Amino acid sequence: MLRSLRFAALLGGLILSASTMARDIDPATYGYPLTNPFEATIASTPVELRPQLPKDEDIDQADYSLNLLPERQFTLPDNFWAVKKLHYRLARQKQPAPLIFLIAGTGAPYTSSLNEFLKKLYYKAGYNVVQLSSPTSYDFMSAASRFATPGISSEDAEDLYRVMQAVRAQHPELKVTEFYLTGYSLGALDAAFVSKLDETRRAFNFKKVLLLNPPVNLLTSIGNLDKLVQTQVKGINNSTTFYELMLAKLTRYFQQKGYIDLNDALIYDLQQSKQHLSNEQLAMLIGTSFRFSAADIAFTSDLINRRGLITPPKTPITVGSSLTPYLRRALQCDFDCYMTEQVIPMWRARTDGGSVLQLGDQVSLYALKDYLHDSKKIAVMHNADDVILGPGDIGFLRTTFGDRLTLYPYGGHCGNINYRVNSDAMLEFFRG
Repeated sequence: MLRSLRFAALLGGLILSASTMARDIDPATYGYPLTNPFEATIASTPVELRPQLPKDEDIDQADYSLNLLPERQFTLPDNFWAVKKLHYRLARQKQPAPLIFLIAGTGAPYTSSLNEFLKKLYYKAGYNVVQLSSPTSYDFMSAASRFATPGISSEDAEDLYRVMQAVRAQHPELKVTEFYLTGYSLGALDAAFVSKLDETRRAFNFKKVLLLNPPVNLLTSIGNLDKLVQTQVKGINNSTTFYELMLAKLTRYFQQKGYIDLNDALIYDLQQSKQHLSNEQLAMLIGTSFRFSAADIAFTSDLINRRGLITPPKTPITVGSSLTPYLRRALQCDFDCYMTEQVIPMWRARTDGGSVLQLGDQVSLYALKDYLHDSKKIAVMHNADDVILGPGDIGFLRTTFGDRLTLYPYGGHCGNINYRVNSDAMLEFFRG
């Protein structure tokens, strides 16, 4: 009898363990065509493998604005006129329906291509959709960020939550049956912190939250992105810049093709041609894109807070002012530079000190481990080859989310979000 009880307990433990294991998608059956993470990150999904979605003219949508920080309108330079109010996009259903908030990734506005894709996906499935900019985008920093120094995840979540509440208040006529939340890349990390905040504020009581390719350790992720710019690229020397090399390759590619066609499939087609980019060149291209995002963040935060690191505080900036000198200076500051020069000093001033490692834990998913482990409404979809992940990150996701983690073998950083298989899984999660 005792042996039977022990066997039953062991069997029950094995069943429980199996039921909480992550969903690892088999590479042999997955079907996503890009197994190179750099190619996937840049080229995304070939058009023929994406879901059929409605056109813009078939969506009842409009852009709106919020005046959240009226006092800042008088301190921002005149050339910031377009972002003195925060803009967002709402797509509405004709009948009562759920509403899903979308949070964009690093430096991205509410109109980013991935936000637009997700809007169409969920709108077709019957959701009202609100598209929000990342707290690291210059429009959000200018018009909605209280400290205009994004990087402290809990503070960014507070700002986002205020925006979400303002959006809801601006549309009392919208009949919402329940609320959902999702974000991609840094927006996914933001979504996790917003969800935790909502547990106490209860303004939305999100029914389900989906994190798409979030950084696990924020400092690790920004370190990975910073390193991509430092990649040694063959063919680049003192007389040939990376951009000249890229231009030469594209020129030869279009000459061989016979016409110029700039669209979503450009990189995918280019990679199938003789002018394909090497891994080092692809890494440099990804790193350069994120370096521009870091420069935007550093410049905007410095300007609004008048820190004098990039823009001299007493130098007047008007509509006619050239920003080129400041852009050049900002481009010398990567994510680590921005964190070191602007985020960490502000954080230490407000918290009476603390190490960089402590900050790293506070702004990463580590800070929410118990909540994420216990909250069954939150799930993660990630890629095993994502360039923002570091050692131990996938292990953390496995132990924290269990069977609420779906791990795809390929896709790089967010490259497979618009793949039909992934899109179907996202819809199934919210429906289920």
